[in-house]
Amino acid sequence: MTETTQAAIEITNLTKVYAGGKRALDNINLTIPRGQIYGLLGPNGAGKSTTINILAGLVNKTSGTAKIWGFDIDQNPRNAKNSIGIVPQEIVFDPFFTPYETLENQAGYYGVPKDRRRSLELLRAVHLEDKANAYARTLSGGMKRRLLVAKAMVHSPPILVLDEPTAGVDVQLRQQLWAYVRELNAQGVTIVLTTHYLEEAEELCDRIGIINHGRLITDKPTRELIAMAQEKVVQVTVDRDVATVPDAPCFEKVELSDPRTLTITYMKDRANAGQVLSAVQASGLSIVDVVTRDPDLEDVFLNLTAAA
Repeated sequence: MTETTQAAIEITNLTKVYAGGKRALDNINLTIPRGQIYGLLGPNGAGKSTTINILAGLVNKTSGTAKIWGFDIDQNPRNAKNSIGIVPQEIVFDPFFTPYETLENQAGYYGVPKDRRRSLELLRAVHLEDKANAYARTLSGGMKRRLLVAKAMVHSPPILVLDEPTAGVDVQLRQQLWAYVRELNAQGVTIVLTTHYLEEAEELCDRIGIINHGRLITDKPTRELIAMAQEKVVQVTVDRDVATVPDAPCFEKVELSDPRTLTITYMKDRANAGQVLSAVQASGLSIVDVVTRDPDLEDVFLNLTAAA
């Protein structure tokens, strides 16, 4: 199997320099495997939306290549465009059409024959079936966002890109949206997601790329990224009030959370929990309870973007 048949999206040396010299993307190389939920993370202005807008055909790249489902966006623009559905960050559509008409018009734009359109099925999937004939302008913000997801799926693309899909969305809607995204992924749709919510990426994504200052600074399986967080925290409850906070070479930081609870930070590449607990006991304190906190994606994200 060739690499192009394996990759959903293949980006090589992608660069975008805007008039005035601002370099939004700087030689990005990225391969997104088929069938995954891939998270593209980065601070505001890092280059995430520029990358997506190039794939969508809304922004012209300065140099480099991009292939969508094996189709080069320059050589096969029509096939490339048919292989991807994009849910934009901004909520934009004609307020005078009903959700059903919006999907029918979009299907027509993609040349989907009438007998193969799935407008009602898509509205059902995003919990908007009862609003099929309401004017789009009467929909709430959350409903409009779900309609955008349905609109991106009218031509049954193998790749769905969600650009900050849950920004400003309540928790219940976010969970509904993610249930649908997981369902689509289970049906074989490759999902690319940009998000500010790190816990969202951690929960959903198989693999994560982090962009900062227009450069891809990491691209790894999610579990591997989380394993990169070296700082671990252990909370130790002891049998009596602590008069003097103990110190040991394996402690990175020690704080007294309350008279009997020590919050100890240590670097997992230099020590382990056993050594930390032994050091507490060696200081003459008896341990009553221990709670550990695993590092999360936020720790890694902050470390990587600070270093870049």
